[in-house]
Amino acid sequence: MSDVSSNPSTTRPWSLTTERIIIAGVLAAITIILGVIPNLGFIPLPNAIGNATIEHIPTIVGGVIAGPIVGLISGLIFGVVSFFRATVPFFKDPSVAILPRLFIGLTAWATFAALVRINRDLAAAAAGFVGAATNTILVVAALIIRGYFPAQVIISIVLVQSIIEAIIAAILTVILVRIFYILEARLVHAPDTKPRDQLPY
Repeated sequence: MSDVSSNPSTTRPWSLTTERIIIAGVLAAITIILGVIPNLGFIPLPNAIGNATIEHIPTIVGGVIAGPIVGLISGLIFGVVSFFRATVPFFKDPSVAILPRLFIGLTAWATFAALVRINRDLAAAAAGFVGAATNTILVVAALIIRGYFPAQVIISIVLVQSIIEAIIAAILTVILVRIFYILEARLVHAPDTKPRDQLPY
């Protein structure tokens, strides 16, 4: 079992600390890089949606490691990038490109917070899957509500793609969250290798 008190995202989750601001900035930069480099964050597909994506991964990881506010900020950046680089008309609609993405980090965080007491890897995998599913479900719902596609058409188009994206997100989230906690532990607990009077602090 994991000690929930050692997880930054579950300690005062709605406060915005210096660490969380830094994490949000780093993840925002990664999201922008994934979005602007061709075929990296958005992978072209020959279907009506036009792309598969791993662009939501920083948003999911943000919610998991730093809480709902960072997840919300990262999701907003994801949505804005998606809006401005849209190659199909319906992603020029903010209710499709931006609004659904605000909930990715929130659901990822809530899932992780609910399961982390059981096992951190399980919680991260579930958060990755749920975050990716949130992206697909809410974008598809927006497409249907806004009248861009009939439900029976769009669901059949994205079903297999969305399952694959969710599985990939689950795997990558476990790996990235493990890396984060390893680095955090080393930075926090790294021993001083110089004599005390030679340290800069």
